[in-house]
Formats: sequence, structure tokens, C-alpha cells
Amino acid sequence: MTRLSVNINKLATLRNARGGNNPDVVRMALDIERFGAQGITVHPRPDERHIRRSDVRALKPLLTTEFNIEGYPSADFVDLVLEIRPAQVTLVPDPPGVLTSNAGWDAREQKTLLRKVVAQFKLEGIRTSLFMGTDPEQIAHAADTGTDRIELYTEPYAANFETGKEQAVASFTKAADRASEFRLGLNAGHDLDRANLAYFKQHVPGLLEVSIGHALICDALTFGLENTVQLYLRELR
Repeated sequence: MTRLSVNINKLATLRNARGGNNPDVVRMALDIERFGAQGITVHPRPDERHIRRSDVRALKPLLTTEFNIEGYPSADFVDLVLEIRPAQVTLVPDPPGVLTSNAGWDAREQKTLLRKVVAQFKLEGIRTSLFMGTDPEQIAHAADTGTDRIELYTEPYAANFETGKEQAVASFTKAADRASEFRLGLNAGHDLDRANLAYFKQHVPGLLEVSIGHALICDALTFGLENTVQLYLRELR
């Protein structure tokens, strides 16, 4: 079964909007695990506008499922990952001030940087994943960095799903086949939700993990967090 990793950034955004510790991000992450999710994802940004480095440090000794840390490989991010040693690190090409991830890596242009960082993490036994688009050539360049996996950036799929789901998923199916040629593990994330998740999973072979945050937390406002986690797990089955 494809694993569900829940991105808890939005919970931290809600906490930070008021100050204090409500909601308690660590407690809710443990609840999400208890409700059946197979992983927790965080994306600490330089301005700490949602997840803080203190959250990352607090979560590490308590989580019992896969811990996935996303981020741009700046020197301070690399230091944090090497300190925490999560199960997986997902490298994204976001500049510091971007609102949310909006593109995959240009692995050809950034290969020197990516090779260096991937090698650092793999030496420490940390699985690496690169946030990527569906361009077959770029996936080949990603494989050349030594990464273990790629995470497909799925916003284009989500944006076009309602107007033509077959066409929307086609490039992702081809990207999955391309990743398989290079023996790359396959993750996916960004704007996946209850409406489009099952179809994506059915048509993208070898999908190991999805990372979902915004849509899942929004659904939790209506259905409750425990029920929502179960609803997303149901779509993945």
C-alpha cells in the first residue's frame, strides 16, 4: 500500500497565528500517527512562519513512524538534518521567501549541489528524495545525483484533474515509468486531496508514499482529524 505521510505545517501555522501552544503540534503529530498515518512530514522554512526548528527537535524522539523533513539544502538546513537524522529528507528548490513549493528541481543545472548534499545524507544513512517535475530528461539527471527517490510535484495534475483526469495524469504515469528505469523510489505531493488521490494512485505505478498537508487539514475542519486520516487511507487502498 502507498504510505500516507501527513504534512503538519498548517497546524503550526494555526498555532503561530495566536501565539502560545494551541494547537500543540507535537501532540497532534502523535495523534495523527495513532490514527493510522505512516509518516509525519515537516518543512521548516528560514523565517519559521510555521514549523520551527524547536518543533523538529521535539518531534524526533517521540515519533514512531517515518519522519520526513523537507527543505532547501542551505547550510543551516543541512546541519539540522544531520543533527536530527530523520528517516527521509526531501530536497526542494524553494527560494527563502516563497509561499509554497511551486516547481521541481532543475537537476541538470543544480547537479553539483545536489550530488554533494545527497552524498552527505546517504553517508549518514538518511534516505534522500528530490522534488521533481515529470520531464523524463530531468528525472535521468536526478538519478545521476545518487538520490534514492524522487517526489513528483503534483500541482499540475491537481489543477487539471476536473477538466480531464486522463490527460492530467498521463505525464505522471510516464514519469513513474522513467523513475523505474533508473530504480528510483517514487513519492508524490502537492495539492493531492480526497477527490484526486485514488485516481492518481491507480495510474502511477510504483507509488511508495504521498505527502499531504493542506487539503487534509482543511478536511479535518469538517470531518475531524481521526476520521480524515482514515478517509485518506481509504483512498490509498
